[in-house]
Amino acid sequence: MRYANFVRLAEPAPTFGFANPGGADHDPADRRNVMSRKETGTKTRRGVLGDAHVDRANANTTPFDAPFQDFITEGAWGTVWAGDHLTRRERSMITIALLAALGHHDEVAMHVRATANTGATMEDIREALMHVAVYAGVPAANTAFKIAKQTYAAMAAETRPA
Repeated sequence: MRYANFVRLAEPAPTFGFANPGGADHDPADRRNVMSRKETGTKTRRGVLGDAHVDRANANTTPFDAPFQDFITEGAWGTVWAGDHLTRRERSMITIALLAALGHHDEVAMHVRATANTGATMEDIREALMHVAVYAGVPAANTAFKIAKQTYAAMAAETRPA
């Protein structure tokens, strides 16, 4: 077979260190992995976005969006952001570039603010946004640069002595 070196159907799909939902080792009654991801996600989310942000999000949660909040806490924060391969700095740069490329402006501002906790510098974010300009378009990067500048200015104003 021509593609035999690339496709090995007899081998199980990689799980990349995550549980295999629905697989032979999955017990629907066992919620330990989900609870662990939720606890890890809450801790990670607080570490990146800060207690005030998470407290506001939790206070504004309704029965309508509670499943969504659980989803992002477990999936985004408890799995993706809690992984051990990339640093928070690297995740921050990737996240800001993706959000900028997709035009999610409020999220760009939130994650630029989070750089105070992730270790991503202004220079890191500038370079990430330069990549946005090349690969996603100058208008997307232009808007993201504007948002980042406004966010950094607000952060600086908050730390100046009164």
